[in-house]
Amino acid sequence: MYQDFLPVIIFIGLAVALVSAPLIIQHLLSPRHNKGGEKLTSYECGEVPEGSAWVKFNVRFYIIALIFLIFDVEVLFLFPWAVVFKGLSDQSAALGFLAFIEMFLFVTILIIGFAYVWVKGDLDWVKMKLKYGEGRYSKLKVDGK
Repeated sequence: MYQDFLPVIIFIGLAVALVSAPLIIQHLLSPRHNKGGEKLTSYECGEVPEGSAWVKFNVRFYIIALIFLIFDVEVLFLFPWAVVFKGLSDQSAALGFLAFIEMFLFVTILIIGFAYVWVKGDLDWVKMKLKYGEGRYSKLKVDGK
């Protein structure tokens, strides 16, 4: 009975070794002195850095990237379905129709999600609707008023 767990134990041991080996090698080979001064400055393609490296990016860039990734990955699910669909419809008409209905629901959910993101305005690169503008945004007109 314990022989059934041998592959799991080997896999866990291999996982621990593959994670810890690079960390141990890096610790042994890395220099342990001169970790200050120019070593801690930002590197900008060989140029002297201007300003702080802690620049705040607008969250809109991340939202658009996440939306793209979500829809991109979900569209990838269409390819295996398209490959298998003809075989399913050749087996039986009911099975092919069921596969079609499932993919129709999937694409409908994608379209509803896309419409929601579009209506919410998260696909707009520049938003000019501010309820409470501060600083340089205080003179912007709200909702085109």
